[in-house]
Amino acid sequence: MADFVRVASVGDIPQGEMLIVQLNGDDVVLANVDGEIYAFGGECTHRGGSLGDGVLEGVEVECPLHQGRFNVKTGEVIDEPPDSPIPTYQVLVEGDDIKIAQA
Repeated sequence: MADFVRVASVGDIPQGEMLIVQLNGDDVVLANVDGEIYAFGGECTHRGGSLGDGVLEGVEVECPLHQGRFNVKTGEVIDEPPDSPIPTYQVLVEGDDIKIAQA
């Protein structure tokens, strides 16, 4: 079983919003999509833009640098210029606690 680490509270992320948290010194972005919490790598695979500073539209996040888009559930590239997916993390919500699995 994965080792989960508490990174935030459910109340920290309103529906349709994102929050940047730290996991082992790396930025991880939490996104609240229709009440479900997803976690993904905070850095765009194209030029390293901060995805947490991007735009969340449904299940897609857009990088603020060159408008590359990723699926927050799967990490897959939706729109170029990125050609590599972003990592995603398993999320566990217990009560008000949001926990993500350590790699």
